[in-house]
Amino acid sequence: MSHETWQEQLRRGSLDLAILLTVSTGPRYGLAIIQHLDAFTDLVVTEGTIYPILGRLTREGLLNAQWVEGEAPHPRKYYTLTRAGRKALEAETAQWERLSAAISLVVRRA
Repeated sequence: MSHETWQEQLRRGSLDLAILLTVSTGPRYGLAIIQHLDAFTDLVVTEGTIYPILGRLTREGLLNAQWVEGEAPHPRKYYTLTRAGRKALEAETAQWERLSAAISLVVRRA
């Protein structure tokens, strides 16, 4: 596997967690999620990437989506965590911490 392919797989695998964390602080619409990730991470996320993930997370019951009109020239779809989403976030965060600690151990010993 090439370095670029490996990086892409790692990025894709962590996007769900990054999105759930972003929405955990309060309702956000798609572009605001992209802007937040752009401002605080080096994850390059485009509309073509984020919206399919948001749709899948909504179908899986981890996010709730609600259209809001009147605050912008066009309606915005806001995403919030559901109860199941909060539980998934806790589980994914714990899993991420275990994995990153294990990899850190290997890196320090290499």
